[in-house]
Amino acid sequence: MKVSALNTHKHHDFNLLEAMGAGRRIIIALWLFSAIINILYLTGSFYMMQIYDRVIPGRSVPTLIALSLLAVSLYTGQAALDFFRSRVLSRLARSLDERLSPRVFALVARLPLSPGGVGLQPLRDLDQVRGFLAGGGPIGFFDLPWMPLYLAICFLFHPLIGLAVTVGALVLVVFTACTEVSTRKPVREANQHGSARNNLAEACRRNAEVIAAMGMSSHLCVRWDAINRKHLDSHERAGDVVGGLGGVSKVARMMLQSGVLGLGAYLVIHGEASSGIIIAGSILSARALAPLEQVIAHWKSFAGARQSWKRLRTLLADHPAPADKLALRKPASRLSVESVGLVPPNSQSLVVSGVSFVLTSGSGLGIIGPSASGKSSLARGLVGVWHPVRGSVRLDGATLDQWTPEVLGQHIGYLPQDIELFDGTIGQNIARFAPAPESDAIIKAAEQAGVHELIVRLPDGYETRIGEGGMALSGGQRQRIALARALYNEPFLVVMDEPNSNLDGEGEQALTQAIAGVRKRGGIVVVIAHRPSVLAAVDQVLIMAQGQVQAFGPKEQIMRPAKPASAPAFIQPAAAGAA
Repeated sequence: MKVSALNTHKHHDFNLLEAMGAGRRIIIALWLFSAIINILYLTGSFYMMQIYDRVIPGRSVPTLIALSLLAVSLYTGQAALDFFRSRVLSRLARSLDERLSPRVFALVARLPLSPGGVGLQPLRDLDQVRGFLAGGGPIGFFDLPWMPLYLAICFLFHPLIGLAVTVGALVLVVFTACTEVSTRKPVREANQHGSARNNLAEACRRNAEVIAAMGMSSHLCVRWDAINRKHLDSHERAGDVVGGLGGVSKVARMMLQSGVLGLGAYLVIHGEASSGIIIAGSILSARALAPLEQVIAHWKSFAGARQSWKRLRTLLADHPAPADKLALRKPASRLSVESVGLVPPNSQSLVVSGVSFVLTSGSGLGIIGPSASGKSSLARGLVGVWHPVRGSVRLDGATLDQWTPEVLGQHIGYLPQDIELFDGTIGQNIARFAPAPESDAIIKAAEQAGVHELIVRLPDGYETRIGEGGMALSGGQRQRIALARALYNEPFLVVMDEPNSNLDGEGEQALTQAIAGVRKRGGIVVVIAHRPSVLAAVDQVLIMAQGQVQAFGPKEQIMRPAKPASAPAFIQPAAAGAA
């Protein structure tokens, strides 16, 4: 069975200035800073020209002192403005991160559950853009528009000096164009290989125990080395281009500066310019080409930031921030599953098809069936992790997407098959890392899961730090703490996927009591089971095979004891079971 995935997102343009929170006044201020700074850059040229044309011929020490004090004050103002401009860019970069990082983090946490998951790449893209904005790269672009000012002054000194500087500027423009063309492909490839390298490293980190136990480290190291070589090759090619053209541009600037000195000397010899113009023209020519040289030097980081922003803009436009929704009442009466079809992320095949049933307050449903029958997939659909491509899941008549994920999560408890706890205290994990949880609610959830006594026996009790993934706890302890997390704040719907896989006899008894407790307070429990003991506290049973419902109804009607000859199978559907 195949399903065509439809992209229902509308594309919206996403502006960088809007993302940074930069208003028009801030941008005008940056341009104003740049204008004043570039005017102040003329201080050195005119100071040297006055020294050679006025001070030395007139041998006037007071004039020298006055000019020197004026130059110092102008240089001081230039340094202050340059400092403030850098601070503004740094603050804009931080503003960009603060405004976008919550959305990017939410997408990174959510996109693995959707087609085309992108791993941690959006976070790395945001870091790349922020790093470029906070660095010296943008300053060269802000200074570029003032090049005509320096060229005009050079022409005022003498047309030949202006022409020489203009030719030098055109040469650097050609270098800049060559840098753009030559670095585009290697920078793109470097980003792609870097993403693959990071994904492999993250996968190895998550599966460190398996790698160590089965001696896979050397095999994966070979794969890492191959990907890393491609990543380094791409970076090396881009670096060679930028470094080579950057070196040539520096040499060209120095040659031009020396050439202007020689040209000035020629003009002085022929009486067409003063001696001060020799030095002033040389300094000004170097300043005129400095923005282009700076742009070339930062082109690699600029190209990387540009590609990163392009990916970020597309991602954020395709996944707009959720709109505010009317707060619905807390569900309290019914779970309706209506002809639900589910497709895993990055797949086109239905793994659950046409599943329908209704549970009312106080019900307990056990879902059983052979491996790969769609049980865990259905559990993900019931809690909203996977969105149905057909049909709907409703709580009190409302589809799950009528709640925001944060509000819906308050009404749902989920114990997945693969337990994932987070680095933090036991209390924080049970409270789902709520900013200000109530201690009574944490303890109550732990008591309902039968794990309170186990926790208080630990050295630090609820303040015990469990390490990343709960590494400080045994499998059974992690499962029972995850059960307490699912029961926190008494959610209406609790879904458990093989909740007794790591439990001993005491843990299974606590699990049975927890299921009974949810039903007693009017909640609904759905349990995916492979062992019969967990079904003791449910009243309904659903049997699945090949993604479809084979039987559904009261437990006594659907189940019957297995025959001795078929001991491995602990249930058999009754012939009269309702499909």
